[in-house]
Amino acid sequence: MSRFKGGCKDSLAGFKVQTAEPTVPYGLLKAARKSGQLNLSGRGLKEVPQNVYRLNIDTPEEAQQNVSFGAADRWWEQTDLTKLLLSSNQITLLSDDISLLPGLTTLDLHDNQLSSLPSALGELQNLQQLRLSHNQLDSLPVEMCTLKNLRSLTLQQNLLENLPEDLGQLANLTELDASSNQLKSLPSSFGCLVSLQKVNLCHNQLSGLPDSLARLTNVKLLDCSDNQLTEIPESLSEMLALEQLYLRHNKLRFLPKLPAPALKELYVGNNQIEQLQTEQLSCLTAISLLELRNNKIKIVPEEITLLSTLTRLDLTNNDITSLPASLSLLPNLNVLLLEGNPLRGIRRDILSKGTSELLKYLRGRVKEEPDKTDGGDTAMMLPSQARVNVHDIKTLKLLAYSDKQAGSIPEELFDGAAGQSIATVNFSKNQLTSVPPRLVEFQSSLSEVNLGFNRLISCSPDICKLLQLTHIDLRNNQLSDLPSEMQNLTKLRSIILVYNRFKSFPDVLYETLSLETILLANNQVCEVDPSRLMKLTHLSTLDLANNDLLNIPPELGLCTSLRCLSLEGNPFRTPRAAIVAKGTDALMEYLRSRIPT
Repeated sequence: MSRFKGGCKDSLAGFKVQTAEPTVPYGLLKAARKSGQLNLSGRGLKEVPQNVYRLNIDTPEEAQQNVSFGAADRWWEQTDLTKLLLSSNQITLLSDDISLLPGLTTLDLHDNQLSSLPSALGELQNLQQLRLSHNQLDSLPVEMCTLKNLRSLTLQQNLLENLPEDLGQLANLTELDASSNQLKSLPSSFGCLVSLQKVNLCHNQLSGLPDSLARLTNVKLLDCSDNQLTEIPESLSEMLALEQLYLRHNKLRFLPKLPAPALKELYVGNNQIEQLQTEQLSCLTAISLLELRNNKIKIVPEEITLLSTLTRLDLTNNDITSLPASLSLLPNLNVLLLEGNPLRGIRRDILSKGTSELLKYLRGRVKEEPDKTDGGDTAMMLPSQARVNVHDIKTLKLLAYSDKQAGSIPEELFDGAAGQSIATVNFSKNQLTSVPPRLVEFQSSLSEVNLGFNRLISCSPDICKLLQLTHIDLRNNQLSDLPSEMQNLTKLRSIILVYNRFKSFPDVLYETLSLETILLANNQVCEVDPSRLMKLTHLSTLDLANNDLLNIPPELGLCTSLRCLSLEGNPFRTPRAAIVAKGTDALMEYLRSRIPT
């Protein structure tokens, strides 16, 4: 029924009072008394039926019919309603009678036609989850700020121009989504929401952020994309837990100076940034993903090499004419996007071959000058001609033997690194058929291992003794399984398995709860289990492109931590390619809409 049609009916309200009274099937109410849950979503309701409000206080019909003590339905044992779902109706008004349901912990009113809320909402002191998105609210009752147990508040897609000044009283709030409103500023008490972990303020009209945000030391994700921000307060660097910061589509002219110690992903695409300053770059000590697309950057400074943890750099559509060769020295960089730049001096065919070829080309341009910092003994030649780079080992804590097409790693290399706290190992682009067993000698310090482009048929359980491991690259091998002991790697954040021979999603990955990135493209995976995937609460990137997935379970849309999901190149028929092409948010929303209710 259209909203317009619903609106017309009001003029006849006096004549239709008896017929318009909405009813709820008796069986549903009876079941709700037992379970404490009532789902009335998508029933075309224009108002909440009175018998729903009175569910806890009215004597049920069966009490009159059967008071036998042997009755199967003990109506007097009914439980208070804790969960009330009223989404996707046409409700225009919520009555003060909502206070008759004080036991509610979840109230879902999203996708209705509410333009205001009753002050009685403040009496629901047990409420933990309140969903109000996709309505027509232009303000919130101040009484709502007394809900001391509220954990999750979703307000997106309303008409809010401000949030109540007392919002800071919601001290237990962990998730706030106020995106797609008309907010011009945030209340000064915002910094009092000290339990917040996830904040979404995108698609508003914010021209600045308050310094009080710095007190939100538990926030891991902050999304302020699509606003009017011209600068970011330096105080944000005090947000000690901040891992993902989205600032796309604003009016920033400089990269924000943010030495937030945990910041891994910074998205500043579609701004007006012209210059990357050394001071700002050197702050990003833990950065893994830096998105700078659609800006006006002309020069990539040499200092980019300070970002030793960087794995993905997106410089698409800028004004860059040349690249520093030292870019190729970034030890973890595996994705470099440069389309739409007027680059000179790099042949088109090199650019079109992708990141690894481009970095190889840039490495060829790095002058091979002997490093003098170690008194000239940087490279000592051993009988096996294995080049042991003492500078790399001592200063960079790096053990590298890459691109040698060797069937084994020379023993002298491990001997040369004995007793050193090696953090990074790069044995990629060789002919290794097994994991070098001597890696375990560095188990107390080793955090990153690259064994990509080898001939590994299996992954030795020895690798699971490297308990400090945060990143492992096993791309372009012949693996079809992973050892179950891998779940012992409780610090593992990312694993790259593209171009292997996996026929199913590796079981152990469902149990490796610390994972944030799983790249499994170009295998033969035919199914994925969303119920097990949901346990990976930190998983933000999942790449399953070019596999054999015949159907995509809609429940995958419930994996709400995912910010990047790649499914292209699979043989499934739904969702259609056009939906997949719209990106992760649209895809996840589509999947959720397909979950049977």
